[in-house]
Amino acid sequence: MDRPRIRLDKKLVDYARELAKEITDQVQEMINQHSTVSVERAVLRLFGVDGVTDDQIPLVNVVVDKIKEWEMLQDGVAKPIVNAMIVLDKNVQEVAEAVVDGLDLRSLPRVSDDKLNLKMQELSRQSLEKIEKISQYRESLLKELGDPPQPYKYLIVATGNIYEDVVQARAAVKQGADIIAVIRSTAQSLLDYVPYGATTEGYGGTYATQENFRIMRQALDDMARKVGRYIRQVNYASGLCMPEIAALAALEGLDILLNDAMYGILFRDINMIRTFTDQYISRLLCAFSGITINTGEDNYLTTADAIEKAHTVTASQLINEQFAIKAGMKPRLMGLGHAFEINPDIEDGLLYEISHAMLARELFANYPIKYMPPTKFMTGNIFKGYAMETLYNLVSIMTGQSIQLLGILTEAIHTPYLHDRYLALVNANYVFNNARHLRQEIAFKENGFIEKRANQVLKEAVNLLEHTRDVGLLKAIEEGQFADISRQRNGGKGLEGVFRKSENYINPIQDELEKRLGVRR
Repeated sequence: MDRPRIRLDKKLVDYARELAKEITDQVQEMINQHSTVSVERAVLRLFGVDGVTDDQIPLVNVVVDKIKEWEMLQDGVAKPIVNAMIVLDKNVQEVAEAVVDGLDLRSLPRVSDDKLNLKMQELSRQSLEKIEKISQYRESLLKELGDPPQPYKYLIVATGNIYEDVVQARAAVKQGADIIAVIRSTAQSLLDYVPYGATTEGYGGTYATQENFRIMRQALDDMARKVGRYIRQVNYASGLCMPEIAALAALEGLDILLNDAMYGILFRDINMIRTFTDQYISRLLCAFSGITINTGEDNYLTTADAIEKAHTVTASQLINEQFAIKAGMKPRLMGLGHAFEINPDIEDGLLYEISHAMLARELFANYPIKYMPPTKFMTGNIFKGYAMETLYNLVSIMTGQSIQLLGILTEAIHTPYLHDRYLALVNANYVFNNARHLRQEIAFKENGFIEKRANQVLKEAVNLLEHTRDVGLLKAIEEGQFADISRQRNGGKGLEGVFRKSENYINPIQDELEKRLGVRR
């Protein structure tokens, strides 16, 4: 993509990446020692366990909780389940249902390690081959229908009812949306289970379920053929069920998942060890499935000042990048996030916004950067809000951003009406069309305000990364270095779902993913 450039201190850029790698190396050692109940439930889902009890409790939750109760979970859920499959000559679904009905896996004889390993490898290969076929189909559909020009216009739907979401999504696609994100129901990230089936009630969004993924996927593919361009589908792989959501998204052919290494810690108070462990497994799945991740650094600027703490966004982007690399992700799948969140009353605020956007674009030149709209300073003045959205769209097309979450003029008032989304698309279509090649016609002044500001933010990010390297990422989070929010390593939700692996622990899905992605622990 032709775009203007700014000159960054290359030595500082290289040093920043070295620091981020050292920081994540330390955390990866901790990740390798732990697993979580959500990781183990993801294994069962990928093996083929599905459904809920009469009380609407997912079978995977019941099985993992039972194995934990029997003090067998430290070896991983795969061993006792596959052992039961062999001994009882049942498939994985039948074993799960038997456990729900009262089967005690401790009572079964133990088969040889060779038999166990062969069966686990077979199940893992079958699971990943299924995902591979789904990913290949999506790639073929993209080639057939064609990829719309960037920035992709990303629009949210959030009715609480998946069928109403489909209506809104179809209308948005007709008006030019390229990406449809189904906003997840408020606080679903704190549920330690994945709701089941199609859902028609939700507050502030719609529940992320496998059936809801399937319904929206079919609707978007139907619309894509009608409008003659590929439409991407987005949901959230975050919170207490991060690995499970990634698994379900891979099985249903989603394109993008909101997936951040620190968001759950900072903004949902989820335990650090749980979050870091879960994000690694979820990103292995995304890397293998070809799912683009979107990170959440834009949220930092809703709780901290966008000028004073701009460097925390850059530092977090570099940390997220290294965590993604450790999970075998390629740059084309790393949609690192940033935002247009500077107080509009500040003189030359637009120059700051351009500088910050150019810094992200320059640091991550070949990445599908996701740019977020103004929210913090949106008010009931919808006319000023619409003007702010216009400038935001202009900065995006000027600086060559990749994924543009469209801003809504009523952002600060209510959950947007359909017409508000229509106006957001009208604005973006107008600006993107009228300034389509603007970036090819401009150059930034050497050592001018924009370039100097970008290098200043980079230098401040390096200072933060140095400190984080020295004290460790967990301690830096405890100090409130990111988003001005402090969390404790032994606190937060979901800690009880973390466990230390035994010497005999095995996760055959993880092993197969790492093997295919060339990941070394």
